[in-house]
Amino acid sequence: MKLKGTITALVTPFAKDGSVDYGRLRALVEAQTAGGVEGICSVGTSGESPTLSHEEHHKVIEKTIEFAAGKCRIVAGTGANSTSEAVSLTKAAIAAGGADACLQVTPYYNKPNAEGLYRHFMTVADLGLPVVLYNVPGRSGREIPLDVVARLADHPNIVAIKEAAGSVDRVSAIKNLRPGFTVLSGDDSLALPMISVGAEGVISVASNVIPKEMGEMVRLALAGDFAKARECHAKYYRLFRDLFIDVNPVMAKEALALMGRIERVFRLPLCETTGANRETMRSTLAGIGLL
Repeated sequence: MKLKGTITALVTPFAKDGSVDYGRLRALVEAQTAGGVEGICSVGTSGESPTLSHEEHHKVIEKTIEFAAGKCRIVAGTGANSTSEAVSLTKAAIAAGGADACLQVTPYYNKPNAEGLYRHFMTVADLGLPVVLYNVPGRSGREIPLDVVARLADHPNIVAIKEAAGSVDRVSAIKNLRPGFTVLSGDDSLALPMISVGAEGVISVASNVIPKEMGEMVRLALAGDFAKARECHAKYYRLFRDLFIDVNPVMAKEALALMGRIERVFRLPLCETTGANRETMRSTLAGIGLL
């Protein structure tokens, strides 16, 4: 199973009362498939996974699969910093059917050693659903060491890694160790340089807002047309940047709310951004013709 192209790290829309808004979720998913993305990652960090109950977690994944109607790959966010919890979430995704892979974040806060990381990811991979490793030391406090990535890549169910460490060099290092292993950028602004050294796509926050445009940029880069891909990058760089002037997914949801696609609702400890940040995003969206 090969993952490539643009995979949207989809936000989870909430109604004004704080419940999951499945009507808005359907509209978001249908906008993604209409935009031609290659995949949707459901209930990752961008989907506010830490604040969803297990029941909601399962249902959002199930509904995303239903709404996508087989038009793109579905990556279920089922990672946790407890191996037993990651196993439970992944088993639920398998039981629901329809997920093509799962995203497994580096266990956060407890910061396991290299062997603990290896055993954690191997335990989930042994369940049978293809696994995308998620290296994000800025959130987890722990990088997956390169030698551990190489060991894990030998497992037939570990099919890719999402690299969100801000390092283009890590792509080259992984490809040097395991040339055939799939690397996906975890940073929109680094998608182009990462593809230039061997990454095969991006798990994107920006494609919540610009699915068609992000998909086109990535496909151009994968086809080797870096001149046109750079034009796309330059046009949307301001959006890539401003989506992270507050913690993700706050600005992605602020952008979608400004566009009238979702309610401006978060679950604590996340909350609305500042007025200044919201005006910055409004200006950015207007500047690229989205408002």
